[in-house]
Amino acid sequence: MTNQTAKVHNIFPTPVYIAKRDSDLIPREEKEIEKIIKNGMYRNMGNSVSKNPYIFNENLKELKQFCEQHIKMYVEQSISPKEELEFYITQSWLNVTKPGESHHEHHHSNSIISGVFYISTEEDDKIFFTDPNVKSKQLIFFEPKEFNLWNSSIWFFPSKTNELILFPSWLNHKVEPNENATTDRISISFNTFVKGSLGSQKAYNELILK
Repeated sequence: MTNQTAKVHNIFPTPVYIAKRDSDLIPREEKEIEKIIKNGMYRNMGNSVSKNPYIFNENLKELKQFCEQHIKMYVEQSISPKEELEFYITQSWLNVTKPGESHHEHHHSNSIISGVFYISTEEDDKIFFTDPNVKSKQLIFFEPKEFNLWNSSIWFFPSKTNELILFPSWLNHKVEPNENATTDRISISFNTFVKGSLGSQKAYNELILK
């Protein structure tokens, strides 16, 4: 007999935040994207990245403001710091992934929250996240009859044009090749850090970041 009062609870979840920008790129933003690509791209592992690693410093002002607005909301909803802190974008760069190319599994060091905004995608494009505790969880491995939030080592979200995804920088992620793609996938990635006072003098763990 099934216990109708039983319930499975989620504890220690990983916050992945997705926001949709209401408007498409305006002509000026499209020109700025074209200029960034024209100014040069480096070959990365399976894709290309802009030579300029600080594109938000000089370009795409409105898009940067959109990202900053949602970083603030992400912080309020997930980190919820007691003290007033300023989270700001550090490096930001453009990615071009041609049909059949990929992004190797990686995380972002020297950052707290990382993000990706999708300029141009196709229907089957996805971003994959890997459970950081998968090795410990699979010391004893059970073959699942169906995957769910608790037994999956990888989880993906669709990559959609004009959407922003924010996630903890320590979270491993990757992009698998889209063999059905016919156009370039273009996105902007960025990292963040924080200004303010962490900890307290009384606890002897105060850290002031300027």
